[in-house]
Amino acid sequence: MIRSSRARRVLGPAAAALLCGALAACGADDSPAGPGKPSAASAPAVRPTAPATPTTPVTPAAGSPAPTLPPGPGGAAPVFSHGKRDGGKRVALTFDADMTADQDKRAARGERFDNPQLIATLRRLKVPATVFMTGKWAEQYPDQARSIGGDPLFEVANHSYAHHAFSTPCYKLPTVPLKGARADVERAFDAFRRAGVKNTVPYFRFPGGCHDDAVLRAIGPTKATAVQWDVVSGDAFAKQAGPVAETVLSQVRPGSVVVMHCTRSAAPVTEEAIRRIVPGLRAKGYEFVRVSDLIAGR
Repeated sequence: MIRSSRARRVLGPAAAALLCGALAACGADDSPAGPGKPSAASAPAVRPTAPATPTTPVTPAAGSPAPTLPPGPGGAAPVFSHGKRDGGKRVALTFDADMTADQDKRAARGERFDNPQLIATLRRLKVPATVFMTGKWAEQYPDQARSIGGDPLFEVANHSYAHHAFSTPCYKLPTVPLKGARADVERAFDAFRRAGVKNTVPYFRFPGGCHDDAVLRAIGPTKATAVQWDVVSGDAFAKQAGPVAETVLSQVRPGSVVVMHCTRSAAPVTEEAIRRIVPGLRAKGYEFVRVSDLIAGR
């Protein structure tokens, strides 16, 4: 779950790890921004994206092949943060479907971590999108996961199994041991297969954006491209849709990847914001595409 303010906006991949303050959705505590949040000086290092020519391997999960970037040094997972700036006015909206081991207990008590109204609005407005889903989310909402993954408008990517951190410090999230990083990514893909998600793509988003070179090498064997972002919508725990829409409309550039959320309890105004963002960007001449489309155009 990603929070944002004007003082901490993500302007490129180098700042990505600074913006996961939504601790309640991450499962670290029950406050939007609890104590102990890392400073810019202590935030995990984020590897910059180097231009590369896309390749097209078979995905590590069921589904059609999708473009990825070539591996980095030592077989490390490559990192993608935005598409070509001179490739036309194209933008990818991405939605993190967060869920932790703690939150499935809360879901059993009636708390909602899905957002079917958001998905319905994207369908009504005919907006392609990439949904970064945790394995726990797919297990809790298998019918919705299967529906999203069966709709050609969408593609489902990996957001870890239970939204634990892959490097530290990372906003007090529980941590996946380095030796367990690959297994965690594969466990989420397995959850998608069990739920019947068809359109799964080989992309992985680190919870909180937190990663380093060691974990990129650790997950390299999954053949997944790590996907960051260059626009943070600020929808996490937002009370009003207007500022969220204004942030996206003012920051999107050609090739942008926008991070938003498909978690109703922690991002309650996202659907309303989308109803403002979509016509606003279309009026500016933008075309909505999926992350796979941006990677294919690199």
